[in-house]
Amino acid sequence: MAFAESAGSGASASPGQPGKRYRAQSLVPLLAVCAGYFMVILDVTVISVAVPVIGRELSASVTGIQWITDGYTLVFAGFLLTGGALGDRLGNRRIFCAGVVVFTASSAACALAPNAPFLTVARLVEGLGAALIVPGSLALLRQAYPAPAARSRAFGLWGSMAGIAASAGPLLGGLLVSTVGWRWVFLINLPVGVACLVLTLRHVESSSRLVSRAVDWPAQCAVVAAVALLTAALNEAGRRGWTAPAVLTGVGLSVLAAAAFVVRERLAGSPAVPLDLLCSRALGGGIAIGMLFNFGFYAMLFTASLYFQHQRGFSALATGAALLPAVAMTMFASVVSARLTRRTGDRPLVITGMLLASAGLAGWTAAGADPAYPLLIAPMMAAGFGTSFALTGATSTVMGAAPLAYSGTVSALFNTTRQVGSTTGVALGGTLLATAATFGQGLRVSTAIGALAYLTAAGLAWWCVPPKPPHDAPGTKTGTDH
Repeated sequence: MAFAESAGSGASASPGQPGKRYRAQSLVPLLAVCAGYFMVILDVTVISVAVPVIGRELSASVTGIQWITDGYTLVFAGFLLTGGALGDRLGNRRIFCAGVVVFTASSAACALAPNAPFLTVARLVEGLGAALIVPGSLALLRQAYPAPAARSRAFGLWGSMAGIAASAGPLLGGLLVSTVGWRWVFLINLPVGVACLVLTLRHVESSSRLVSRAVDWPAQCAVVAAVALLTAALNEAGRRGWTAPAVLTGVGLSVLAAAAFVVRERLAGSPAVPLDLLCSRALGGGIAIGMLFNFGFYAMLFTASLYFQHQRGFSALATGAALLPAVAMTMFASVVSARLTRRTGDRPLVITGMLLASAGLAGWTAAGADPAYPLLIAPMMAAGFGTSFALTGATSTVMGAAPLAYSGTVSALFNTTRQVGSTTGVALGGTLLATAATFGQGLRVSTAIGALAYLTAAGLAWWCVPPKPPHDAPGTKTGTDH
């Protein structure tokens, strides 16, 4: 598939050229990129209410159902950095479009699966497509919207897609399964994928390529092993407990793989992630903030979903509706934060968002073990609003601190750590619900830990997020300023 890309050292056809500014101001690149990202995140959660039906119809074992659910997440998380490295070397638009093709084709294969093993393999391939899509999405938005204000608005909408897709997944999945069948959980990706591909090829500029920089495959393999092992171990922790031998072994092997990655990066002539990039206060701190707020938000969504269904007896549709206050606020917050960042810079927004989200989860903790639903509306709104309000500034901080030549890699690193935060939050939440004396007690402990994570992110933002909007032209930052 030969998607036209411009080779060179990074100064080729750029959206900053006068003749192409009209495209940078258009909403079409934003819609195209966000459509791809929405598909990826939706498929993490939409499957949750469909797997019982899939298991019955395809005669899948419990292990088979687990792989149908978790295989996608494992491959997605493990290959994100590889997708970013390929985007920087071969062109982010090229890799993004390739990912959309892989994702859409594998979604069709999932929908047509005749048995559980076939569906499992198709889901693994779908995760690979997702890993190619996500790193390029942020890099393409940075390219399409070089002005700081426009870039912040684009990053805000991009970030809100994650919360909306994750929260809407169970609701949409329940609706589809109860009406047209579980295969439509995957078939809905087909028109979205085709539209995303067409819009991207027609309205998103070709990306620069660094063909001289080879992909560091040993480092990539170490990252894949580290992230996949950690994700698998955390998933198992939610089912088996944190002291299970399989969990401890997975975490230990993940640490060894991460250590091997660091050693390789110190010795490599062309490292996958130059370690001096992480010495940037803005970049390294922003990545840590992303991990912390994903930890808090996705732990809340997971535990709240189980709470409403198992403790309150809600259906999948009713659970999705119950989570709507958190979802609705993510879009609103992204719009508000994108407008305010031009006046205040990113730091006040990230700190305010994290403090508000922390207050929301603390409010849920204080509401009691089995509070009336109206008492939970304000805490959910605060958590949803605060997370999205901070995400715009955190994303802008990380991508603004990244050298243009490493935008795909930094985007992948940012999203990898966010995925680890999500998985950790879900695993810890599941363990607390399973081991607490009562369901309500486990939920309260989980929300209290989430509130603490948000509070830590607020303190980190005060230290690492620049106090004023950046005035540098895109791509001029070195990524090592302190």
